[in-house]
Amino acid sequence: EETIKLLRETVPDVPVLLDIPGRKIRTLQLAHEPSFLRHDTIILTTDITHDGSEKVPVGYAKLHEKLSAGDKVYADDGTLSFDVTHIEGQDIYLRANMNGTLRSRKGINVPGIDLGQSLVTEKDKAMIEFARKIGVDYIGISFVESREHIEAIRALIAGPTPRIVAKVENSGGIKHLEEIIDAADVIMIDRGDLAVETSIDHVALYQKQILSAAARVGKPTIVATEMLHSMIENPLPTKAEVSDITNAVLDGATAVMLSGETAIGRYPVEAVTRISKIASLAATQRTVPAAQPQDVARSDIRTAIRALSSALPLTRLIVLSLTGYSVRIAALAGTGLPIIAIGNNEQITRSWNLLPGVTGLAIEG
Repeated sequence: EETIKLLRETVPDVPVLLDIPGRKIRTLQLAHEPSFLRHDTIILTTDITHDGSEKVPVGYAKLHEKLSAGDKVYADDGTLSFDVTHIEGQDIYLRANMNGTLRSRKGINVPGIDLGQSLVTEKDKAMIEFARKIGVDYIGISFVESREHIEAIRALIAGPTPRIVAKVENSGGIKHLEEIIDAADVIMIDRGDLAVETSIDHVALYQKQILSAAARVGKPTIVATEMLHSMIENPLPTKAEVSDITNAVLDGATAVMLSGETAIGRYPVEAVTRISKIASLAATQRTVPAAQPQDVARSDIRTAIRALSSALPLTRLIVLSLTGYSVRIAALAGTGLPIIAIGNNEQITRSWNLLPGVTGLAIEG
């Protein structure tokens, strides 16, 4: 709550996205973050009284019931890999496949195993209530696999805001991509979990598939994970990272997202400055994808906006909107012009600032 208040005071027009835990399993906050060598034993436990010095607690109480000897467990976006050797009570004994450190609040993945978690947890409900009270603009949902999941969250929100960011990060999300895009307000491509839950060799192809499908129907997208990973430790990015950001934007990404670079990195300000410059430059070269037959109505509007922008000496577009639909279509029309989006609800208009080139403005009436 204090962090959100600080953001509102410092950058009042910037939308705030709050991730809710959902079915994402994480290590808890640890007093001791264990380092290990290959073939060392690490003990995960569902007993949350531990602090990491002997056993590493995780935030899913039934994890020990779902795993068996021989299962693969990954952590920290798949950068750490383990094999389950055996289970003793609430303790899961793992053999490390590489050297590393298991840190606080890092994701735990067990691909291919149904962990039996409900779509919406009690913790999710509490956090959605908090999000409504404090006035965040977007709620992020992990491991979305269906329209049903999004609609369950929207029913709890019970209003136009916060809006929903659906994170596509496993094979179920890819399989049901069209219905997820239709039901959500924004799509996030979480490449870390997607790489672990599917195949790292397919991540770039999945990213292009998701961006293309979302762009056709005018839904905004966020590409996340390791955009400038080298800048956690270094002041300059690699050429591969610059290329990665550029291609994400050229393929239709509405936003690119930093995580470790700004959460724990040594050069957070430099990373934000760098990614902003790269993305802005790439956006000047972006083209709008061709429409599919089922998208003709949206495409006709975008085509008309582009035609008017080319034919008339316009310096900006003014869009009046209640829900934001017309703002979204105008923003993703690809005119390159700044957009002033006017509405009568401050929280709704602030959420439009996620869209490229948009400045939301709330007026009374």
